[in-house]
Amino acid sequence: MPSAGLAPRRVVQLTALLSMFALFTAQLVSALVPYVPVFVAASAANLALDIYLQYKQPGLLSLLGKIRFDVTVRQLLRDMLVLVGLLRIDGIEPLAEQSPLTIALLAFYALHFFCQAVAVMVRRARTLPIVTRNIDASALRLSAAPPRILARQQARRLLTFSVPSTVGLVLTAATKDGYWGGIGLGISLVMIGGGAAYLATWMLPKKRAKSDQAVMEWLDKWLSEYKPTVAMYFSGGTTSAYQANMWLSTLSQLDGNPLIVLRERFMVQKIDSTDVPIICFPKVATMFSLETSTLKMMLHPANAAKTSQVLRIPSLKHAFINHGESDKLSSCNPYAKAYDEVWVAGPAARERYQLADIGVEDKDVVEVGRPQLSPIRPYAGAPTGAFTTVLYAPTWEGWDGNPGNTSVVLAGENIVRHLLADPAVRLVYKPHPMTGSQNPAAGAANERIKAMIREANTRRSGARPGPEAAAELARRTDALNLLTAKSFRRSADEMERMMLQGTPDGDSRAAIAEATAAWESAYWASLPEWEHQIITESRPAIFSCFNQADLLISDVSSVVSDWLSSEKPYAVANTSGLSEADFRSGFPTVRAATILAPEADGVPALLEAVRAPEKDVYAEARAELKEHLLGPSDPPSLVRFNAAALALSAESDARRARAASRQEAEIPGQRDESTETADAAEAAMDADPTEELESA
Repeated sequence: MPSAGLAPRRVVQLTALLSMFALFTAQLVSALVPYVPVFVAASAANLALDIYLQYKQPGLLSLLGKIRFDVTVRQLLRDMLVLVGLLRIDGIEPLAEQSPLTIALLAFYALHFFCQAVAVMVRRARTLPIVTRNIDASALRLSAAPPRILARQQARRLLTFSVPSTVGLVLTAATKDGYWGGIGLGISLVMIGGGAAYLATWMLPKKRAKSDQAVMEWLDKWLSEYKPTVAMYFSGGTTSAYQANMWLSTLSQLDGNPLIVLRERFMVQKIDSTDVPIICFPKVATMFSLETSTLKMMLHPANAAKTSQVLRIPSLKHAFINHGESDKLSSCNPYAKAYDEVWVAGPAARERYQLADIGVEDKDVVEVGRPQLSPIRPYAGAPTGAFTTVLYAPTWEGWDGNPGNTSVVLAGENIVRHLLADPAVRLVYKPHPMTGSQNPAAGAANERIKAMIREANTRRSGARPGPEAAAELARRTDALNLLTAKSFRRSADEMERMMLQGTPDGDSRAAIAEATAAWESAYWASLPEWEHQIITESRPAIFSCFNQADLLISDVSSVVSDWLSSEKPYAVANTSGLSEADFRSGFPTVRAATILAPEADGVPALLEAVRAPEKDVYAEARAELKEHLLGPSDPPSLVRFNAAALALSAESDARRARAASRQEAEIPGQRDESTETADAAEAAMDADPTEELESA
């Protein structure tokens, strides 16, 4: 069942498409009759509607492109119908007036296609073999991007530059005077011709970037100067960046010179604020520049298809750090055997790998804790305000479609319904960003939950923060965006962003952390205390939501493991079909949780235990489970993580030393053997043949 919010939007989209086809029909019929008022109105309205949809509903028009009715075909059809109308209208001379207009219109299309060809060449010239961030690339002579309407927006360029010609031609139809059509077409020709000429200036040496070879030579020089020691390698889709972002603060605090290695161009801007240098290698051939660098090891927060490519570099050691630990089978992937070491939070994960029996040897498992959990505030007792804040953060449905993966489908609406029924609850709903990506039922349930929350908010009222709170949030947002390099002009392309995202100034790590904390404080202060919230953006992060919540309701996921660092009460939905006893024994992370059945009847009692700590029977169990999952608090997790990185780097150094010694031992031997062979051959050639015969 589609959500109520989607139906009106679909009605609007369908109405827009039907209106466009109706206008084409009216334009055709009125051109053939001819009936000038309708012809003029339909021609103008048709172009105006197309321009409006191009700016407001580009996704809708992409559907027309799939059936080969794209913007070029639509505009050609409109102009052809205009010419048919001019031919049919009495009083317009075909040879004296329409022929020059037709020739001018053909010239306009010729210039349009020429401009498109120039745009393709400019885009290719501005596509570098690598993309960087937080690296000074001024030596590459990077330049600002050309106007987007010229270089990247063919549809908008054609429609916008067609406006003068269409206006002129319909005025000719209305007045029967070819003068207006000539003026309109003249303006369009100047616009498209001037635009193409201006765009072509980006092919001149002053605006062109260096060659691919020169770029790679520059990168090799930068690597030799920076001397990276440890890198985080990441590859993934558009919604997976959170897997890398959770490790940024840890990476920046390691000893040595850290680096972030990416494989997808779009991912460069998906990575959150950091002062760590970022290099994206879209092609595997360019990535082997790392082989000759000082890089010693790589950290892998996720398994990806392109991971096998970097594993080919023999000089590097690799550690799998995962993007979260849970009891799900995906946390014990057999692919982990490909890495030199598997780093886990605590004893629970070590046991999980051994029980999974997937070939990961116990000696290769290293317990390092979860250093990124330091921002999570510890339990401070029962809620003291008027509202109990409950964070419902379900995970997604997973690749295998197991109904026990996510509670959204079978239990989500029941959980939310019980929470919304309590007038003293403030619900914060933060679904997994990939919810609905595999199972449409999960996406539909997610939308219904959002609708329930919005409807519940309409039944609540209370004081709202004043305008100064919104102004403060806007100010903090701008400040954070400037530091995170996410504020670009609309026409900025990959090269321009690379130019603007040079080496961070000063202690950017501290500045970013301070700006992020200030933004989070302003964000929560801008929201009414009584209002339920739906959070689907990357900010605020999940840990910030942890600090606002008194209770977590989730699924078997890494969210539960991370939440346990606070020792606050939590509940886990059991939609696996297992009994509660089997569910607790099968999933260690839920042993200190309240278990909710799909009906979620236990929510009222759960809320009562949160508000009255004496009824909380799992407090001691949470403390014990925390250490089992996350390891001891002393030494700190960051210290253990850093020590593991240094130890694996030392192994990399030792391997390089052994390889170098073998090479030194082998090459001289080869030289000696070849030298002896050459000397013998030379002696044979110099010998007296008669001496050989006599000896024989």
